[in-house]
Amino acid sequence: MTSSALIQKIWNFCHTLRDDGVGYGDYLEQLTYLLFLKLAHEYAQEPYNRDTHIPKGYDWQSLKSKNGAPLEAHYLGVLQKLGKEPGMLGAIFFKAQNKIQDPAKLSRLVQLIDAENWISVDADTKGDMYEGLLQKNAEDTKSGAGQYFTPRPLIDAMVACVRPQPMKTIADPACGTGGFFLGAYKWLTRKGNKLNKKEKEFLHRSTFYGNEIVAGTRRLCLMNLFLHNIGELDGEPTVDRADALLSDPGQRYDYVLANPPFGKKSSMTFTNEEGEEDKDALTYERQDFWETTSNKQLNFLQHICTILRDHGQAAVVLPDNVLFEGGAGEKIRRKLLENCDVHTLLRLPTGLFYAQGVKANVVFFDNKPKDGKVHTKGVWVYDLRTNKHFTLKTKSLKLDDLQDFITCYNPDNRHERTESERFKYFSYEELIARDKANLDVFWIKDDTLDNLDELPPPDVLAQEIIEHLEAALNSFRDVAAGLASGKQLNY
Repeated sequence: MTSSALIQKIWNFCHTLRDDGVGYGDYLEQLTYLLFLKLAHEYAQEPYNRDTHIPKGYDWQSLKSKNGAPLEAHYLGVLQKLGKEPGMLGAIFFKAQNKIQDPAKLSRLVQLIDAENWISVDADTKGDMYEGLLQKNAEDTKSGAGQYFTPRPLIDAMVACVRPQPMKTIADPACGTGGFFLGAYKWLTRKGNKLNKKEKEFLHRSTFYGNEIVAGTRRLCLMNLFLHNIGELDGEPTVDRADALLSDPGQRYDYVLANPPFGKKSSMTFTNEEGEEDKDALTYERQDFWETTSNKQLNFLQHICTILRDHGQAAVVLPDNVLFEGGAGEKIRRKLLENCDVHTLLRLPTGLFYAQGVKANVVFFDNKPKDGKVHTKGVWVYDLRTNKHFTLKTKSLKLDDLQDFITCYNPDNRHERTESERFKYFSYEELIARDKANLDVFWIKDDTLDNLDELPPPDVLAQEIIEHLEAALNSFRDVAAGLASGKQLNY
């Protein structure tokens, strides 16, 4: 069965559940629990005979043998029991709850999953199916899941520029549902790129490392990786349910691909005794950071510099404020330009992210040894924002829209580049001389300012107005929060 047919078959049942108040996210979570148990059952059979570490009486067969109220009660007991187990098992079922209150519909979902032999479905199809469900979940604005979802064409373009190599480690300190991991995985396993046995084993077990502070999102990430044949059914997960910013983990990685969460204020999320997530405002005091700030993106940027190996490469999505904010922002930018080779900046258009009001960029840089030298010689800036208009629904970003940037980036040899209308070089001396070392540079004339006939379509224009208003509201909220806390904000 094709991935599109599987997606449709599995997803169609969600419409019935929504009548009972089960949202997309809840449905996807229940699907994860049941699909994991079914796969574990299949791996325990001939010819695999694997020890899945699932306690007897809490396995797939125990669910299949029950119906009605007894199934509902037993399912709840299975979730609670498996959530206390170690390793991948406990990570998938951590704080798991049953959100399907109708026993008949729960039984139907069990039957739906049991009807397929999931091991016989290849990893690409299973993975594409789950990615498709995550995409559908992200598109549901009511669920709020879009905040964890980076547009896949953007991920593919970033990976195509960085070109991760086999036998190298890849980290994402805010990995969401694992989009960057899967983008890198698809690059490493692309057609024509033959991996030997050692490289395949490293890719399967030792390539990807991440953090995801939200338990439910981490669960989806682990399942996403597992269905793509990354990680072990009975192994330890390499995605930690912990705040990456709390401390230097000690590990160093070859690549960091990331889109840290939007919003300026850092907060620490934890799960209380009722399983609900609480947040506390947080300022991180770390000796390895250049500056202490409550700005979440600036902290992630500093953390990424810490965890990169010397000569390690990073591609990170960051909002505009990181490029021009004063105070700690200016000091961190200057340190970044000195200690790393910041070589490329992609100015992204609006209308790409589910979090509205976001103007973002992709910053590409290489970490360098701490030798007292200035390592950034100059930054190439590609403007994909000016006179470009995208929306999530009517005109979404496609990989073709990023192809010119990839060509200009010249992944074969980024030291040989040519300027174009949208691609321009700025020397270190030029940038450092700008007020506050402002990296928010632009040079293309905005056509809509002079020619009303060239305004974008009404739906695009309305979306852009909404995004500008959202951005302004977010700025006001930051000011209000700063005044309420009695802290001085730097702008």
